[in-house]
Amino acid sequence: MLKHTKIVATISDQRCDVDFIDSLYKAGMNVVRLNTAHMMEEGLSRVVTNTRTVSDRIGILMDTKGPEVRTTVAVNKEPISFKTGEHVKVAGDPDKETSHECIYVSYKNFASDLTIGSDVLIDDGDLELKVIEKHPDYLLCEVGNDATLGNRKSVNVPGVRINLPSLTEKDRKNILWAINNELDFIAHSFVRNKQDVLDIQRILDEYNSPIKIIAKIENQEGVDNIDEILEVAYGVMIARGDLGIEVPAEKIPGIQRTLIRKCVEVKKPVIVATQMLHSMINNPRPTRAEVTDIANAIYYRTDALMLSGETAYGKYPLEAVQTMTKVAREAEKTKLAANDIRVPIEGNDLDVTSYLAKQAVKSSSKLHVKAIITDSYTGRTARFLAAFRGTSTVFSICYNARVMRMLALSYGVWAVYQPWNDSRRGYFYDALNQLIKSGRITNNDMVAYLSGSFGEGGGTTFLEINNVGKVLEAGDNYQLPTFKE
Repeated sequence: MLKHTKIVATISDQRCDVDFIDSLYKAGMNVVRLNTAHMMEEGLSRVVTNTRTVSDRIGILMDTKGPEVRTTVAVNKEPISFKTGEHVKVAGDPDKETSHECIYVSYKNFASDLTIGSDVLIDDGDLELKVIEKHPDYLLCEVGNDATLGNRKSVNVPGVRINLPSLTEKDRKNILWAINNELDFIAHSFVRNKQDVLDIQRILDEYNSPIKIIAKIENQEGVDNIDEILEVAYGVMIARGDLGIEVPAEKIPGIQRTLIRKCVEVKKPVIVATQMLHSMINNPRPTRAEVTDIANAIYYRTDALMLSGETAYGKYPLEAVQTMTKVAREAEKTKLAANDIRVPIEGNDLDVTSYLAKQAVKSSSKLHVKAIITDSYTGRTARFLAAFRGTSTVFSICYNARVMRMLALSYGVWAVYQPWNDSRRGYFYDALNQLIKSGRITNNDMVAYLSGSFGEGGGTTFLEINNVGKVLEAGDNYQLPTFKE
């Protein structure tokens, strides 16, 4: 699809047949998300196998649960009704069933971390409780609204740091599963600081895995520590669901804008997630507010957008992806250059790759360059080009299939895998022909080519801008520093 913004779609093992995934891929999906909170190993394997059957270009991202707290299963698994003003105990014991008298949560030390007056929000705030008494092994709370509580619902305590370890045992098992199955990304939930990311990186390093870590920002602590988190994470997901419970909802737009800006400035991918097309879980058409929300995320300069329930269990999954693609394409056309985020090239970043990437993107507006071609060992040059958020397609030739999928989260990057061969001219010509065939360029257009003279890992050293037809006509007479006779 001719859009620059990437789409991440959550796929459930209950609905993951090859034709279904293929339809979403053709509609504009770039990355499949696996939500481990709701899937066992067998289900995960089924989604991964079917996704790979559809295309080796689809990135696969797996969520960890992270330091989250949930209620336990209710007695007889029946929903429990609560009325405003009722009193209920809340205690930490993952092995006990929740009842009308006592809500049990998965974190054993829950009662000791909270104080009288603390708010406890359950199931994304559907059930509000306030702590009125604190006892050694339980809290007595007053119910703030009429609500019904189901099984294993999320528990948030705004403004309180829950002293849970960054990784659960289930997370460790899932990370090892992701390594063994060669997934592309791990999105770590409730990242609070740099150390939470390093805890996963240590495991990946131990197994020499190239999986990239996406830090999910879901609480105030994560927002406050975003600079140190960005030092070690591959990218960031702005997970507005839990974030909107942990901090006042009216602060979310401002936080979203700030986090996108910080990611763009350090040239790292950023995903905006949660309720982007929430009404399409049950309705075939989006609300005007949802369409505006998607467009605004693109106007703010996000790399990617994410669908959750819309594609996991909603009634209109294909329509949701098609809607997101249409809105993205229109927003990309109408965004104002005046609002571009200035990507600084200074200090440690004053390198040739950054400088040439910036000039290549500038050429798309000054010289009407229609596509920027780069060959990639690590994906770094392509990510730098994405950060400048140009209007031209970035065509990245990757010598490694995993690097190709890694770029599935980067704005405007169309990555393809081509095994290494000695003819760099052949590579370049093949890229031109693929771009022509896809309708992105014609023989009359200008293209830019970014590459390096020193081979693998040598970095980007030159920028070439030329006319497509002229280059193809020249054949073997067309020379670049990387071409061999």
